[in-house]
Amino acid sequence: MKKSKTDRRLPPDVTETILESISDGVFTVDNNWRITSFNRAAEEITGIPRDEAIGKYCWDVFRSNMCEGECALKRTRREGKPFVSTSTYIVNSEKKRIPVTVSTSLLRDRDGNVIGCVETFRDHSVVEELRKELSGSYRMGDIVSRSPAMKKVLGVLPQVADSDSTVLIEGETGTGKELTARAIHGLSHRSGRPFVAINCGALPDTLLESELFGYKAGAFTHAVKDKPGLFAAAEGGTLFLDEIGDTSPAFQVKLLRVLEEHEYMPLGGVKKQKADIRVITATNRDLDSMVRAGEFRQDLFYRINVIRLKLPPLRRRMEDVPLLVEHFIARLNRLQKKSISGIDQDALEALMAYSFPGNIRELENIIEYAFVLCTGSHIGVQHLPPELIRTHTGSSLTVTVGDHARDAEAKAIMEALRLNNYNRSAAARHLGIHKSTLFRKIKKLGIELPPQDGRSTRRAGL
Repeated sequence: MKKSKTDRRLPPDVTETILESISDGVFTVDNNWRITSFNRAAEEITGIPRDEAIGKYCWDVFRSNMCEGECALKRTRREGKPFVSTSTYIVNSEKKRIPVTVSTSLLRDRDGNVIGCVETFRDHSVVEELRKELSGSYRMGDIVSRSPAMKKVLGVLPQVADSDSTVLIEGETGTGKELTARAIHGLSHRSGRPFVAINCGALPDTLLESELFGYKAGAFTHAVKDKPGLFAAAEGGTLFLDEIGDTSPAFQVKLLRVLEEHEYMPLGGVKKQKADIRVITATNRDLDSMVRAGEFRQDLFYRINVIRLKLPPLRRRMEDVPLLVEHFIARLNRLQKKSISGIDQDALEALMAYSFPGNIRELENIIEYAFVLCTGSHIGVQHLPPELIRTHTGSSLTVTVGDHARDAEAKAIMEALRLNNYNRSAAARHLGIHKSTLFRKIKKLGIELPPQDGRSTRRAGL
């Protein structure tokens, strides 16, 4: 049969060549949501071979945050119209989150019958990295920050990782000391070997020794067989000793010997064993003061203090709160298979007004708490813990930041001013806000300041 002059359809092999040549991922699904085609770009972006993808449900392949919520393909099928440039993410074969934009439309046969849907998606990883770079954010492992103080710490981690020297990480509880230790291990030549962590302050001396050094059968009652310790478990890798400042002087002597000789003796043993490990220690206490008071051995302090990193508390890097909130929301979306898009301005302001005595760990717990209560697309003030807000009910439900949050905000401002010798401009930079915003908050909260600004002898006028 002769083709009509108006029949402009390309041969199937030419159409396939075009689909294979474009950089956007393209796939189709049938009416049962099973993948029927999968182009080369889709393979590259997802890391999943075509043969593995075809025949599977689309949500089993892409694992997008939209799959459990408002799926663009399902909306297209339900409403009968295409959707263009919807932002989402997929999880590739390496379990890495890939930001993408997707466009969807119905797939019809020559008679106009709907036989499925087609989706194109574009990898925006490079764009996302550039956006973060332009916004001043910095990421290393699971640590994210835009704080100058924190970026200074993270900037030296590659050099620290290249060495096998012992490291002392200082910081308040919840500031991310173990994450920093893991980042050092991950950047080092030992990354392929174990990372083993133990909280030294959680165990008495006898248990701590047996956990670290192991023991031989008969070393004590019920020791019926040999048990290797954490030094053996970390062989070739990294051993992280958290809360080293809570150990006793007697234990400190034994640890010092191991660090100096690179050998240890299991409890009840008669022969020393070699220890090819890197030791990273951490504490939330002031070891300098403890050494002066005779509460921590000076020789051990010098041994673990070869490289010293100090992590700032969250209240001194408040500019990181929005970034950390975004990070925790993304992580919890993956873990809990939800599709929460972000946090609204009122809720973010409530968080920014809080002093976070529990630091980053407390912020993470707050966001996880909000995830439990949030059923919409954004976390609101009503989803935050009661310690942060005060709820009032009337003709309609209204939620405002309570006295607790205002007190915390005032304390955070006073702390920033004190640390910066009451220099208003420096305190504003410390808090990550504009100077005029700081002046407005000082007036609103009724904070009394000394008559002189920290920069000069001029009287302060707000």
